[in-house]
Amino acid sequence: MQLDQICSSGFVNDNLKAKNKTEALQELVNTIIQGGLKLDSSVVIEVLQQREKLGSTGIGDGVAIPHGKIPGLEELVVAFGRSKEGIPFDAVDGKPVHLFFLLLAPENSSGQHLKALAKISKMLKAANFRKKLLEAKSRGDLYKLIIDQDETCQV
Repeated sequence: MQLDQICSSGFVNDNLKAKNKTEALQELVNTIIQGGLKLDSSVVIEVLQQREKLGSTGIGDGVAIPHGKIPGLEELVVAFGRSKEGIPFDAVDGKPVHLFFLLLAPENSSGQHLKALAKISKMLKAANFRKKLLEAKSRGDLYKLIIDQDETCQV
């Protein structure tokens, strides 16, 4: 599975304005909806908040991968958001999060869901990739960086 099949440039937000976790989740979901996917944002937010109650998806190094299984969703979807200021997200290292990959999966897709999570996690382990994402000048540049990194990353 390649990220360009489940993430479009329309699902990239290069300037998140959120000031807290709830606002960040809402803004990421709105990015997908504005990108053309028909979703009930209140249902998606509820699923994501329930997942966060199990433990923060802020994995450290300024990164979070909020995710959840969404009723009625037909295929895996990934969105990306960047906050220049950083957002308090209860990350495991206690630091603000700057880079967000939102992963939404159909309710019956545990295998694909886990593979996508593993791939995104592996991509984000590369410090130079995180640095490039923080420094990218535009939404288009961010999308190209993500797709290029995906092509070199094998899980």
